[in-house]
Amino acid sequence: MQIKAVLFDLDQTLIDFIKMKVEACRSAIEAMIKVGLKIDKREGLKKLMETYFRLGIESDLAITKFLEEQTGGVDEKILKAGIDAYLKTKPHFLKPYPYVLEVLESLKNMNLRLGIVTDAPKEKAMKRLKAMDIIHFFDFIITFDETGVKKPNKLPFLLAIDKLKLRSEEILFVGDSLRRDIEPAEKLGMKTLLIKRYEDLKKIEKKLNS
Repeated sequence: MQIKAVLFDLDQTLIDFIKMKVEACRSAIEAMIKVGLKIDKREGLKKLMETYFRLGIESDLAITKFLEEQTGGVDEKILKAGIDAYLKTKPHFLKPYPYVLEVLESLKNMNLRLGIVTDAPKEKAMKRLKAMDIIHFFDFIITFDETGVKKPNKLPFLLAIDKLKLRSEEILFVGDSLRRDIEPAEKLGMKTLLIKRYEDLKKIEKKLNS
C-alpha cells in the first residue's frame, strides 16, 4: 500500500539533542566554576548530565538540584551564572542534522503529509522546530502535552493516525529508538525506519518505494 504520510520523532532523529545538552551543560559548569563553584570541569559535567538523566532530560530544576547535591545548598550567584550560560549556549546547537532540510523538502514535493510525534513538552518542541526553521514543513506536532504519556505508550501514535485520517499501513514512522519509536509503530501496523546516524535519513525515499 502506498505511503501517504511520514511521522518523525524529534530529538536524535532531526536534531542532535544530546550534543546540544552536553555543550550547554559544559558552558554552565565552566561559568559556575568561574564564580566560585569548587569542582573539576570534567567531573562537574558528568555529574550535571547524570542529574538531567535522573530527573528527566527536559528538567528545569537540574542545575538547582546539581548544586544542592554537590555543595549542600544553592548559591544564587552560582546558579544564575550556570543558567545564563546554559541558555546562551543552547541556540548555537539548535540546528537540524545534515540532510534534514533536503529530505523534508523532497517529501513535501511528493505531496506527503508530515508530522512530529515527540515526548518533549510542547513549548520546548516548538522552540526547537522554530529555531531550526523547519516547523513549516509539518502539518501537526504531537507532544507530551497532548497525551500526558510518553512513547512507547500507543496513545501518541493513535492520536497521529487519527489526525491523518489514514490507515496505519499508509504511514511511515521515522525514529531513533527501537523500543520507543519503531516497535510501537510497527505494532499498530505502520511502516518504520530506524535512524542510527543522520545519513540514514537518505534511506527514506527507498523506504517509500519498498
